[in-house]
Amino acid sequence: MSAKPTVLITGASTGIGAVYADRFARRGHDLVLVARDAARLNGLAARLRAETGVSIDILVADLTRPADISTVEARLRDDARIGVLLNNAGAALEGAFLDQTPDAIARLIDLNVTAPSRLAGAVAPRFAAAGEGAIINIASVVGLAPEFGMSVYGATKAFMLYLSQSLQLELGSKGVYVQAVLPAATRTEIWERSGRDVNTLTGVMEVSELVDAALVGFDRRETVTIPPLPDAAQWSAFNTARLSMLPNFAQSHAAKRYQTAA
Repeated sequence: MSAKPTVLITGASTGIGAVYADRFARRGHDLVLVARDAARLNGLAARLRAETGVSIDILVADLTRPADISTVEARLRDDARIGVLLNNAGAALEGAFLDQTPDAIARLIDLNVTAPSRLAGAVAPRFAAAGEGAIINIASVVGLAPEFGMSVYGATKAFMLYLSQSLQLELGSKGVYVQAVLPAATRTEIWERSGRDVNTLTGVMEVSELVDAALVGFDRRETVTIPPLPDAAQWSAFNTARLSMLPNFAQSHAAKRYQTAA
């Protein structure tokens, strides 16, 4: 067993999750890999065991199923070796909002919002009691940009950004680090599964470059890491503008601009 904390990664069978597994294994961390595809998980685990010598456990789970989420929650609560949770599992929807069914929307929210919230909720009390631990949440720049037109998907990613920032404020003083990673278009299977050809897009980042950049942010203990953003001052200005509004929200009366009918 590694002296470093074990890392539990959801959506670990391919794409971003699989590359994170590779990188953390090469850093000497034991892993718990969670995904639906047992064959892919076992293949990845076998390769990483052979190449790095770390210990790797497999949890086959569909995080839209309450029973499967409960299994992963129990592992997070009970396994004191796990010191990093990576909430990576996620999906997008095919078509525009008017084309999406209520059931498809509900499943997406279950996977992109409910599951990571529950998993963070399962592990955060143990991390806070121990005074250490990290939660990495994969969000997206889409959560900042409704102009991209991915209404429900973008809303789920905006939720993940908000959740991460709030948890960092709440848990940071207790020794727990929370990071939100905001990729832009990345070459993963999420495009094919949502009915789009990634090869028709411009500015697509390779997964390995995305994860390596995100880990730079992780090592720096950034709360929000945006690998495709060239100018960090833009995020700082955005956040400063947001913070400047906070004192103005506490008002006993509506702003004067709303007190006169048009």
